[in-house]
Amino acid sequence: MISVKQLALIFSKHGGVMTTAQLHDAKLYYADIQTLMQNETIEKIKRGYYRLVDETDYSEANMIHQLFPEAILCMDTALFYHKYSDRTPAAWHIAVDKNNRKTRYKLDYPAIKPYYWEEKLLHIGQSIIVIDDCEMTIYSKERTICDCLKYRNKMDREIFNKAIQGFIFDAGKDIPALMKYAKMLRVEKQAKELLGIWL
Repeated sequence: MISVKQLALIFSKHGGVMTTAQLHDAKLYYADIQTLMQNETIEKIKRGYYRLVDETDYSEANMIHQLFPEAILCMDTALFYHKYSDRTPAAWHIAVDKNNRKTRYKLDYPAIKPYYWEEKLLHIGQSIIVIDDCEMTIYSKERTICDCLKYRNKMDREIFNKAIQGFIFDAGKDIPALMKYAKMLRVEKQAKELLGIWL
């Protein structure tokens, strides 16, 4: 049987998360995987995905990137990384294609909250951010504020108000981009009503 040290090296090459197929490529098959799980050396985080159980602290960001490379950080998560919220989200808020299988996003760890978008709206206003040495896609400040306007009634009021204030007083905000995205996402009226005095 493979040593824990060798296993750690293999998992580290995959960012701490491996699929069944990747384990097979490393010559670890069904019986090996079952033994490693019984020994609590690895654990299943969702169907077909495993992570190493050891002292190595693979970041949640890295796991999200490995599990859902197509996901875009949005809503509360985007607000947090844009510094429009000081509240660490309880789950990773991610935007994904509405045609993806919903069961894909059901897992025990890490906690995620998916938002399903049509393909034509999904990629509006995205940019890249580095979190824990991992390049991830995130919605821009302007797109994030538009999403907040769209989901206003489902958001925590304090988080919403702080986000709007954060944007209003952000010297780096791009009003033309905000209004462009607002029109595309059909929240132009709300943007003008709420932000009109500052536009």
